[in-house]
Amino acid sequence: MKRIFFTIALLYTFASYSQVVINEIDADTPSSDTQEFIELKSATPNFSLDGYVLVFYNGTTAGTGVASYLAIDLDSYITDVNGIIHFGNSLVSPTPAIIMTNAVLQNGPDAVALYQANATDFPNNTAATNTALIDAVAYSNSGTVQPTALMTVFGLSTCVNENANSNAATESIQRKTDGTYEVKAPTAGMNNDGSGIPLTYLSLTTSTTTVTEGETFNITFTSTQPITGTNLVINFTLTNGSFHTNDYTGTTSVTIPVGAVTGTRTIQIVNDGTNEGDEELEISASGIPVNYSLYNNNVIVRVNDINFAVLPFGTPANPTYGNIASTAPAGYYNTLEGLSGAALKQAIQDIIANPSAVHAHSYGDIINILKTADQNPQNSNQVWLIYTEQPRSKIDYQTGSSIIGKWNREHIYCQSRGNYGDLYNTNPDGINVWSSTGPDDIGAGLSDAHHLRAVDGQENSSRNNRNYGVDYNGPAAGTSTWKGDVSRALFYMAVRYNGLNVVNGNPTDGTIGQIGDLATLLTWNHTDPRDDFEMNRNNYIYTWQVNRNPFIDYPLLADYIWGAHAGEQWHFALSTQQFSENQVVLYPNPAKDYVLISGLNKGTVEIYSMSGAKLYDADFNNDTRIPLDLASGIYMMKITSDNNATIKKLIVK
Repeated sequence: MKRIFFTIALLYTFASYSQVVINEIDADTPSSDTQEFIELKSATPNFSLDGYVLVFYNGTTAGTGVASYLAIDLDSYITDVNGIIHFGNSLVSPTPAIIMTNAVLQNGPDAVALYQANATDFPNNTAATNTALIDAVAYSNSGTVQPTALMTVFGLSTCVNENANSNAATESIQRKTDGTYEVKAPTAGMNNDGSGIPLTYLSLTTSTTTVTEGETFNITFTSTQPITGTNLVINFTLTNGSFHTNDYTGTTSVTIPVGAVTGTRTIQIVNDGTNEGDEELEISASGIPVNYSLYNNNVIVRVNDINFAVLPFGTPANPTYGNIASTAPAGYYNTLEGLSGAALKQAIQDIIANPSAVHAHSYGDIINILKTADQNPQNSNQVWLIYTEQPRSKIDYQTGSSIIGKWNREHIYCQSRGNYGDLYNTNPDGINVWSSTGPDDIGAGLSDAHHLRAVDGQENSSRNNRNYGVDYNGPAAGTSTWKGDVSRALFYMAVRYNGLNVVNGNPTDGTIGQIGDLATLLTWNHTDPRDDFEMNRNNYIYTWQVNRNPFIDYPLLADYIWGAHAGEQWHFALSTQQFSENQVVLYPNPAKDYVLISGLNKGTVEIYSMSGAKLYDADFNNDTRIPLDLASGIYMMKITSDNNATIKKLIVK
């Protein structure tokens, strides 16, 4: 009986999934490809597409391309009464169920495949596969070049030429009832042979895609032709996740009167006075009459919570100093006193990689750690993104294949160079579930929060595994306020784990255990000093991992291991910055002919070039003008008073 039941269930599954095919593709359209679409057809009407994903693959001119470039998850979408649904650009008529970026579909030679799977199974550059394949079409706009490698994977013998009639821009590839394909004028949203129930198409639009608590927004339904017979009443819901009926006021229905083509409803978002975090409401219409079709249902609108908290320090782009103190226990670093060279480095490792104290957590936990460690000080509902130095809502964490507008986890010491493997659970299991870890446990580096940062998805992809300074310097025209953070994270990793090193130069891609550029990183450690954001981050990660980044607590340690003081003895009394960093101010800065130092009565000042050459040194007091006979550029100014020192960046116009 078990075998019979399993066989019936298996046959039912195959029968269900075989009901859907790729019905039409229009990849090459007029102008700059603003009317692209892809259409599916189910054998039965109103068919749920839960469990399906469309994956688009690139084929090179040589026919050897096998990598994906786009995946569209179809969960929650349903075909219409004719079994049709299409996805495309905003100018496609009728309005597609999913609006895609213009020119996103490549003209070929390429292929598109329909799977029983999820979009997360197909991140960009996934190799083509026929596992869980439901349907596939190979296409081109040339009669001579075909994606042969893709055709082999999908078991296809034919590549359809969209330009077969020399009208690729104005014709589409359409499936016929016998399963073959022809090329003719596009028929988006309808059966290719003209059969089926004539439909009036509806579209759903909102006055905004983002609304803040206390504000209103409009929901509008538009028909492709005037309503006849009786008024069209469309009911909808807004609830989604933590967004409930008590979060808004307003009637959840829209009426389009006879003779009209639009109906609008205004919704008020409630300010409840408490911070629940940013949320997303979902407009889901139901009960649409059979002769109407609403493709772009389930529209998301972002709801920003106005009751966010603000922390008492600045963002990395506008840093503050000295407001957040280290929470290192008394005596945490005592064993470093008087050591130098290899002994000093070993003593640091003995503290931060102590297997009897240090905790390793799951890679899934990192998401929750970063939501606090990298929280935007100006808005507790956002994280602060490294490199681009901008905030982003915590709920925009990347869960699908799209990286646009999303944030994810950036390994400062990139995975391909660290070779961490995948030794820890990717699901979050909380602060109380952990493993002990020591210096040889390279797998723990995968989820070591001291070198993991919240990052814009596209910038993460751009950085890839490039070396800092000699290859990667952040976004064009970007800030430099992240560079010291990067240097101190890499110094930590190079001491925490055996086999990891920071080296000079530009090690080749995939070089295991080496990342550069050491000279650049030592400079960045000075020119972008530790700020309150970084110290707060160090304190929070300590609560999870029970270890700290000593190069945040004592940035000058790096110079005693790799830099100008390498080989010298480390002494806290001489190497600790006792006065707060924001106590010392240079003005004017940028400067031209001179600069003044505020915050100290007297001391000595040294000016260095970015390459480390000393250009000036002298004593000063609080009313001494320091002359600047320097070319335009960026310099480092070392200010010393009562055996304490700090480094300031000086800009000369």
